[in-house]
This record gives sequence, C-alpha cells and structure tokens, in this order.
Amino acid sequence: MIRQAEEADLPVILEIYAYARAFMTKNGNPHQWAGGFPPTSLLQDDIARHNLYVVTEEETGRVCGVFFFAIGPDETYSVIRQGEWFSDSEYGTIHRIAGDGTVHGLLRKVVSYCEKKIPHLRIDTHEDNHIMQHVIAQCGFRRCGIIHVSDGTPRIAYEKTGNARL
Repeated sequence: MIRQAEEADLPVILEIYAYARAFMTKNGNPHQWAGGFPPTSLLQDDIARHNLYVVTEEETGRVCGVFFFAIGPDETYSVIRQGEWFSDSEYGTIHRIAGDGTVHGLLRKVVSYCEKKIPHLRIDTHEDNHIMQHVIAQCGFRRCGIIHVSDGTPRIAYEKTGNARL
C-alpha cells in the first residue's frame, strides 16, 4: 500500500534513509547521499507539500519504503546535457526512493502507483548506483542524458513516456 507520509512517520523514514545510505556505501556508491542526505528539514517540507509518500506492508501497515513524487516541472530537470528528453509533455518526478531492505520490487510498485497518476515519469540516479540503474531500466525507463542536482553533482536522467510498460 502507498500513502502520503505524515509527520509521525519521520522517525521510521529517517531510519530507512540511514539503511539506504549504508546499503549504497556497501555496494560501491558512497557519495550519492553522503552527509546524512536527505536532511530532516527537506523531508518535513516534502510532507507539508504532500510530495512525500510511504510504502507500507498491507497486513501490518508498517512503513517499509519512502519516496518523493510530484507532478509538474522539476527544476532539477530544466537542463539536460549529453542527451535530451524524449517528451516535453507534463510529467511526474520520482526522487529519493528508499526501502528498508524487506520489500522486493519497491521501484516497480512505486512506478506502477505513479503511472496511475500520470504516465510520463522522470527519475535520476548517481553514476555509481549501478543497482538502481539496472532496476530503473527494468521498469521501462530510457536513459536520456545527464542532469545536475542542487549541489552541482551529475546524475543520470531517465524518462518513461507511457509507451513502455512494466
């Protein structure tokens, strides 16, 4: 089940991101969320704007995943290099997806949820996050080029226009 995150979810959300940072470091990606990213203040802002979602176990309601989702222009994607977007139509953006290690197919579930709201999606990941690159491709996204996040570091940008299915 997927629902909007609430302020009461913050402690478990922070634990999930800590687990994800450790997992990425262990798997050759120590730089993507270094320094405790994402900060609590950003998550609180995302909750207030209704852009942070949690994935819960159906039987228990336990939060086991988290992600950002918003429909509309995302400043991060305003400039793309070494490629181009496949479509200029309105899109949804998935950022900061993380799980606690207990859910398999987390991105697939999130993409399916988001596609019901808008079939045109964008996502990005760090060049060292080979696991995520593989999973993104499995979910039908196509590599478009390189974007830069707010701290100036590059990310591989992907797009799914609704033509590819899970």
